[in-house]
Amino acid sequence: MKKQILEERKSTLELSIPAFGYELIREELLTDLLGNDAPIILYWAGKRIARNYPLFTINEIRDFFQNAGWGNLHLLEEKNNEITFELSGDLIHHRLETKVNPTFQLEAGFLAEQIQQMRKVYAETFEHPKKRNYTVTFTVKWDHIPFNE
Repeated sequence: MKKQILEERKSTLELSIPAFGYELIREELLTDLLGNDAPIILYWAGKRIARNYPLFTINEIRDFFQNAGWGNLHLLEEKNNEITFELSGDLIHHRLETKVNPTFQLEAGFLAEQIQQMRKVYAETFEHPKKRNYTVTFTVKWDHIPFNE
């Protein structure tokens, strides 16, 4: 049902959004409203968004990032209990270049919840901004302890 809603929204909305408008909301408004708690609240908000838009493959997650304007997500490595992604793009470059301490906790929470739901384990994501090459690496880790939905 949510996937159908997402598809309908994509077909009726302009898929490109001005970076300035996005930055006003994300970096200015949300930071002012949430204060020092912004990173943790954004992490949990990302998890909430993932629950509202469940995805079933890494490719669907990659497409969601692109469609949401979050950037280009690439799978770098997959191990027994972790997955590493890299996020890049013009907006990521701009945020890393111009912001003192940009946070990518919204995206981290989203990835944690998607992997948790896909693998049926408890998952957590750690962000690693790379200002030198203007990318963000996300490491999603989990224990092999299943959870009940």
